[in-house]
Amino acid sequence: MKLFIASDIHGSAYWCAKMLDAFEKSGAEKLVLLGDILYHGPRNDLPKDYAPKQVIQMLNPLKQRILCVQGNCDTQVDQMVLDFPILASYCWIYADGCKMFLTHGHTFSPDEPPPLSKGEYLLCGHTHVPMIKDCGDFTYVNCGSVAIPKENSAHSYIIFDGGRFELMSLE
Repeated sequence: MKLFIASDIHGSAYWCAKMLDAFEKSGAEKLVLLGDILYHGPRNDLPKDYAPKQVIQMLNPLKQRILCVQGNCDTQVDQMVLDFPILASYCWIYADGCKMFLTHGHTFSPDEPPPLSKGEYLLCGHTHVPMIKDCGDFTYVNCGSVAIPKENSAHSYIIFDGGRFELMSLE
């Protein structure tokens, strides 16, 4: 199963549109969102073209194709306007022989991992820094941020296909 994995849109209509264009071109079956969909958060500057209502209009038509977990900036109010579930703190996905624990990254992280077994994957956003790192018992996969990359990283996402993760740039 081909997955398009992204995080931290933070209400940017500009970067959401770029992400959705890349999603459609990728041929992925599912758009996996690892939280922080609409609100920019008090620690972040406003992203380019901050327009949460436009982001809602872009994402809701794709509700059958979206899998999402809650970020630290996502709330009940956001759930009221989005037509797909966003308030689960984590979920498991089994695809192409891989077992993946999906979470935003503000509760579970490489330093505070959930109970994982050898060969499993921890998928996060939150840090806004893309990374794929072998942590011994598990592999940490961070897709970075669609809208507000940090530490000189690119506006990024990940494609999962055939049991492999590939970091990609929206730029």
